Amino acid sequence: MSTASVTDEIRACRLCADRFAATATGHEPRPVVWFRPGARLLIAGQAPGARVHASGRPFTDPSGDRLRDWLGIGEDIFYDLSRVAVVPMAFCFPGYNDRNADLPPPPVCRRTWHDRVMAELGDVPLIVLVGGHAHKYHLGAKSPVTETVRAWRDHAPRVFALPHPSWRNTAWLKKHPWFEAELLPVLRARVQEVLND
Repeated sequence: MSTASVTDEIRACRLCADRFAATATGHEPRPVVWFRPGARLLIAGQAPGARVHASGRPFTDPSGDRLRDWLGIGEDIFYDLSRVAVVPMAFCFPGYNDRNADLPPPPVCRRTWHDRVMAELGDVPLIVLVGGHAHKYHLGAKSPVTETVRAWRDHAPRVFALPHPSWRNTAWLKKHPWFEAELLPVLRARVQEVLND
């Protein structure tokens, strides 16, 4: 099956229409699809936020700014489909609950699409896992995010597990200075190596 058909099928997906209509945001599905075989770097995230739902491009928000800083690349490279693929655990914005907090990625999205997408992408040289949902799918992680990220050397240089780059994790970053001092320089060097290979 061609990538075009997989991406077209995902863009047309309405599996969660009733689920999203019942959220506090009451929105329609809008899958954000950003991958192509041949990508050198895979960003495996959680789910689009409200700003990404509006823009139709992944990480068009402050989390994306922080993530690009962590990776050491600009928007020109980040949005180059021949180099970078972004495959979240859910392709649509899941919505907010009644306390205005992000809902988790619906598991039906992962079950329906992810094995097919990963098969289409093939053997990507570098995979960056953003947040606990991605850690669980790609690594089978059962430990908390901090423990998984702290064990980054166990999976490098092909896979790097990161916390989510949300502003909500600013306190986490201050509490764990080893992340920026030890992990990020190695990740940035690996990103350059892979993208310039």
